[in-house]
Amino acid sequence: MTLDLAYLLDFKALVETGSFSRAAFIRNVTQPAFSRRIRVLEEWAGTELFQRGATPVTLTDAGRAIGPAFEHAMVCLTRGQADAQAAAARDASSLHFAATHVLSFTFFSSWLRSLEGGEPLEAVRLSSDSLSACEALIQEGRVQFLLCHHHAAAPVRLDPSRFLSVRVGADTLSLVSASTESGAPRFAVADNATEAVPYLGYSEQSGLGRIVAAAQPSAYAELARRSVFQSHLAAALRSMVLAGRGVAWLPSSLIADDLPQARLVPTAPPSFDIDVGIYLFRASHGLGKTAERFWARLTRTDPLQQRD
Repeated sequence: MTLDLAYLLDFKALVETGSFSRAAFIRNVTQPAFSRRIRVLEEWAGTELFQRGATPVTLTDAGRAIGPAFEHAMVCLTRGQADAQAAAARDASSLHFAATHVLSFTFFSSWLRSLEGGEPLEAVRLSSDSLSACEALIQEGRVQFLLCHHHAAAPVRLDPSRFLSVRVGADTLSLVSASTESGAPRFAVADNATEAVPYLGYSEQSGLGRIVAAAQPSAYAELARRSVFQSHLAAALRSMVLAGRGVAWLPSSLIADDLPQARLVPTAPPSFDIDVGIYLFRASHGLGKTAERFWARLTRTDPLQQRD
């Protein structure tokens, strides 16, 4: 067996989740396939690395012993891969972004237009996915930039010593419901979120889900007990809210046309609102000339910029 980065990422996912099913979901494989990959890793190590009888799944002594070596190998491989890909793209003329689904739909194109100012940007490529997937793309050096929502209570999973960021916009997450014929919310949430309302929530992959859980822990915990639907797509939650299936925290950028026409209405006090930033992340080095020129233009001209 050749030990590559995929097996090390499998090991990390299982350690962090303690669950074969959740780790398989994060790694985007079936649980049987994930279990086989862990077995192959253990065959390479020559011993069992996980105690499967425990809940959650825990490391054996051998697993704890080899863990630091795996972590160091992951850092070296990821950095080496990023450096190699950056070097290969150094003279390329394209800019490659990863952006969460909702920002790809609501923010990305207008933001780029605002930056051009008569000087057209170079060729642009956009990869749209969940925040977890976008974080993986930039960590692996497969994109130059990551555009996502950001809140101090739920920072992105990027090493601050390896990545820079700039604030390029703002948004607000509001708890909303479909309206009745009279314009009132179909479902009303009280200050303490004790009303029995169906909740439409974000899945584990979603950055907005992380933010809601961290920024409104009490209200989120109360509502999550009545969760009837989950998705990492804010647009899917919006469709379910419009259909009268429950309430959800949705970004104002996505529902800007729904609120004035009262298709959607706030269903909770303003204290439930969550103000968030829209941030652009990049690796601290190795972007190449075209991407560095773009970054220089952005940080020189954007009035919202805030370097981290």
